[in-house]
Amino acid sequence: MEVEPLLPKHGGYRKLKSFQVAQLCFDVTVRFCDRYIERRSRTHDQMVQAARSGVQNIAEGSVDSGTSKKIELKLTNIARGSQEELRLEM
Repeated sequence: MEVEPLLPKHGGYRKLKSFQVAQLCFDVTVRFCDRYIERRSRTHDQMVQAARSGVQNIAEGSVDSGTSKKIELKLTNIARGSQEELRLEM
């Protein structure tokens, strides 16, 4: 008989397509902003931080999924909001 672990498997966010796309968006956003937007401008900072937030919240939500699906969904929705904020800045 196989014993079920106390906490279900979680993490593995690097394999998620949403994480991979968010990471790609972050990389492209940083390059775009560094090339075309004044580094000291608020727009530059907002765009880079929104892209970063999308990546970080997907990763954190995936890791936290083992203990709380509610937190996972909350962080996933925050990531979605960050990506939408970035899209609107473009």
